[in-house]
Amino acid sequence: MRKKLLISNMLFALILLSFTAAFAGPPVGITGPELQKMMKDGKPIKIVDVREPELFSRGHIPGAINIPYDDAFKSMFRQLSPEERIVFVCHGGPMGNELGTILLQKGYKEVYNVKGGMRGWDGPLTSK
Repeated sequence: MRKKLLISNMLFALILLSFTAAFAGPPVGITGPELQKMMKDGKPIKIVDVREPELFSRGHIPGAINIPYDDAFKSMFRQLSPEERIVFVCHGGPMGNELGTILLQKGYKEVYNVKGGMRGWDGPLTSK
């Protein structure tokens, strides 16, 4: 039963991604150095790391929160406000791009994705 629910949730997510991608552009792609500048500009920012908790705990961008990609469809709308400046980071970029597109479709205003994901980040790291 649990596997059927997981499979149906994943199919729903794929359908939703396909549908929303047709109506919303992708989030703005930024580089690691651009994110570092944003972190210092004084405006509030929420950095969302969508990697698995194990990888997040080994090292992540300071101040980032962890909303794993597999859980994002269930929880990101409760944890993220449409008024926030949101930056996604993942392994290499595509997962943050997909989630950012969904947020933009839902009316979120300022959504970014780190190009190259954590591979594109050359700034400081912190760990749990």
